[in-house]
Amino acid sequence: MFAIPYKKEHISWIAASSSPGFMAGSLASRFVSDRFGRRATILGSALPIELGTMVLVIFSNVWLLCVTRFVWGIGIGMVSTAATIYLAEISDKDIRGSLTVSLRFMFNFGNFIIIAVGPFVTFYTLNYMLLALPTMYFVACWFIPETPYHSLRVGKVDRARKALMQLRKYSDEKEIEEELTLIRQDVNKETVRSGSLKELLTGKQYRRALVICAGTKITQILTGSIVIQSYMGLIMKDSKMQMDLPTAFIIFGAVRFVSGVMASQLADRVGRRPLFIYSYIGTALSLGLTGAYFFCLEVLLVSEEKLAPYGIIAFVGIILSVIISTLGFNSLVFLLPAELFPLNVKSVAMTTLNILGGFSNFAIVKVYQQSKDWVGLFGVFTFFASVSLAGGAFSYFFLPETKGKSLREILVLLQGTAYDEAAESLNKVTKAVDINGAVKATELKQV
Repeated sequence: MFAIPYKKEHISWIAASSSPGFMAGSLASRFVSDRFGRRATILGSALPIELGTMVLVIFSNVWLLCVTRFVWGIGIGMVSTAATIYLAEISDKDIRGSLTVSLRFMFNFGNFIIIAVGPFVTFYTLNYMLLALPTMYFVACWFIPETPYHSLRVGKVDRARKALMQLRKYSDEKEIEEELTLIRQDVNKETVRSGSLKELLTGKQYRRALVICAGTKITQILTGSIVIQSYMGLIMKDSKMQMDLPTAFIIFGAVRFVSGVMASQLADRVGRRPLFIYSYIGTALSLGLTGAYFFCLEVLLVSEEKLAPYGIIAFVGIILSVIISTLGFNSLVFLLPAELFPLNVKSVAMTTLNILGGFSNFAIVKVYQQSKDWVGLFGVFTFFASVSLAGGAFSYFFLPETKGKSLREILVLLQGTAYDEAAESLNKVTKAVDINGAVKATELKQV
């Protein structure tokens, strides 16, 4: 397989270059999804992914590889934000967790295909294959409906009704109208409130959700999953493991995909909170196992000849951490913002959290090489394990259970009496809804 020549100092830039693009894509998604809809944003995300791949097919050097990854990041940031909101808004409460988590295992499936095929084809063959995927994705998503929430938000009641008929298996029109009325009430209550960044950061009713989502996002990133994915080959070489790298990569991709499939089933059966807590603890133990191996290699200075047969321990620790984290927090962290924030600030909240995540990803991937040089892989994996334990403690004390609850019930759980009081005031407004779902401007002003 042809590879672009690079130097050691290029590695961190290549690995980190997608994160700024992810932040830009999330920011773009904030405005596009609210103005043009979730569906339009999902469709539009195919364009930067296609353009990025075309750059790599036509030009081949290390800095254009960074440009390609940046442009890919834009598309991924757009679809990550919009698709998560989309799935949360179309899902019934009993399958919302499973359906939203399925987005992550499809990402994992795509990565697995590239990992499995990449070592056995040429560089150009792989990229020509990648060119076809955004087109296939665009065509497949063309037939999905806009969410009823967004349709009602822009006053398109008939479109919302048709979407519900397509998404639900209701036996009669009465059931559709009942759900449509409930959604309309929620939309009217939430859209009369501000949806700005200032509202998100200063509104007391959003504070708990913001702390929970930011805390889980940062701990999820600092457990090192993105670093392990980006530097897997170099870590395996440093472990002196007696296994060829293509095989190790395929195992890594396969277990992550299978774990993601299992996570989509567990989310609505076990619940979010226990999965977060136990996956953080299990990941800490697994990363600790890898750290212990590098402690023997780097601190106790056990000879490479003696440790070589046990190099598989480092790999096993990494694979266990991938399985456990994917079953829990690595899959569920993307579900929380879609569940915990009301409609008026949902887009800005997810954009803000994705920018926070993108910045954290960029920082941790960029400083990995220097950190490894300073404290060794023992120090790096000890840090990851410590953050995992902190994530478990954070989840235990702060994370509520949202399994089986409607979006309205979750808001009541988080905001308590503040939500009830606001809802009571806004109920007066919803009575002013005319047959088209519009609210009288005079009554909105009073609120």
